Amino acid sequence: MALKGVWQLQKLVVSYCDISGSSRGIRAFMESHLPAFKEGNPQLEVLAELNRGHHPYLKAFYRNNKERVVCVRNQETEEILLQATRLRNALGNKVTKLRTRHFTHKPSVQGTWTTDLNF
Repeated sequence: MALKGVWQLQKLVVSYCDISGSSRGIRAFMESHLPAFKEGNPQLEVLAELNRGHHPYLKAFYRNNKERVVCVRNQETEEILLQATRLRNALGNKVTKLRTRHFTHKPSVQGTWTTDLNF
């Protein structure tokens, strides 16, 4: 995702094994979908890394020095493409859960409004 017009994902590392059965989907992804993904995202550096004896994963490096790792063991090519697209669209920050449904820097002095107020 672009924040102020700058894409946040800098580098995507595709790690796979050339003999493992769990890497079958990512090897097919690298042959079919990865070249089109590279052409569609020229701002992104995509590296393929041979890692024998380990399960395949996608590792994303963001501009805010954060990184995310997604395991793609035994996944099909379309699922791996979806994971790569999600990593590209993410900002790199951790997901934070809000305590309430509304968020404000200046809370109301009178309190929050609810439907079951008794007058």
